[in-house]
Amino acid sequence: MFPALFVGKWARKSASTIISATTYIVFLIFDFLDMIFCIIYGCLDELFEGKPSHCYCGDRGEIQGRVWDDGDNELSETLYGRNNVFRQMRFLGFGRNWENRKKSFGGGSGKRIWSDCGCESCVSWMKDGGQNLHVVVKEPSAIRDHLEMIEKSVINPFELKSFHIVAHSMGCIISLALAAKYSNCVKSITLVAPPYFSSLKEEASFTALQKLAGKRLWSPLLFCSSFMSWYEHLGRFVCFLVSQNHRIWERILKLLTWRSLLIFFGDLHFIIIDMTRHTHHSAWHSMHNVICGGAKFLEEMLENLMKSEVKICVIQGDGDEVVPLECSKNIKSKVSNTEISIIPNADHISVIIGREKDFTRNLAHIWASSADSE
Repeated sequence: MFPALFVGKWARKSASTIISATTYIVFLIFDFLDMIFCIIYGCLDELFEGKPSHCYCGDRGEIQGRVWDDGDNELSETLYGRNNVFRQMRFLGFGRNWENRKKSFGGGSGKRIWSDCGCESCVSWMKDGGQNLHVVVKEPSAIRDHLEMIEKSVINPFELKSFHIVAHSMGCIISLALAAKYSNCVKSITLVAPPYFSSLKEEASFTALQKLAGKRLWSPLLFCSSFMSWYEHLGRFVCFLVSQNHRIWERILKLLTWRSLLIFFGDLHFIIIDMTRHTHHSAWHSMHNVICGGAKFLEEMLENLMKSEVKICVIQGDGDEVVPLECSKNIKSKVSNTEISIIPNADHISVIIGREKDFTRNLAHIWASSADSE
């Protein structure tokens, strides 16, 4: 019995050591490649755009961001604090390259660059008119940009005096910021898979990054999240392959899935289409300045909503691999009157997609109950 127990512990410890070593080596290689691609993109951007890349490979103090009215910086520490062994070693003279490039560093203009797709559907947001809500992502994009666009596109034109808020995933952070600002107008807040981690304000951004996209090889979903969140230039390369050539990928997917997806949906599912059209610029800033940067202000937002006694309901699938279930419990512990609904056999997407009727019934019940309580 004792030898078997010893062998079992030894095997688990050995497996854990092998996994840790493999993870370290793989991400060490990514560190090196990301540094190389930083230099490559700097040259290509200067060639095609007339100025070097706008990236976050320097120190935080080298690029000054905007601040909240209370003096707190909107920028996430994760933009500059992502450790890279080779950059810290000034490998290949990276430090000298950055010193030369930072002089011409400037804010983005929100316009399309050479590595983005220029097809009609991808640049339609640049045209005026219509009732579409969109956010022009500029450097350094943050929650304030999203709030301003919601006010400009929805709240002000329709002169809304009261409304319900429903949000999913990253949108939960934006919705809490909106609700905190308009606490007297909000009748209820429904958060689906909200990424909220209880931590000190100084540590909140890195806590969110580690919890949501820590450097892990398994599962594939978590690996992709960590790869795209930690490596700015490698992520841009992936988006270049996918986004700029999204029409080719869509044709390939239509051929491969013609009998299964197309017969069922009539066309490629909108999630697949939207995924292939993400620009790296918007995805990168959404992850760091909205999810990670917004984490710094969630405690204050929830405290304001708790004082205003706004009804908060949280819905999450028990199979969610993107946002841990602890996030729902964290909100409950912060705002005691929060209602939590855990949906069995649902993940981050299927908590809504595939159960739309049940979801709308839940919303109708939440809205009716909030009206009854007035």
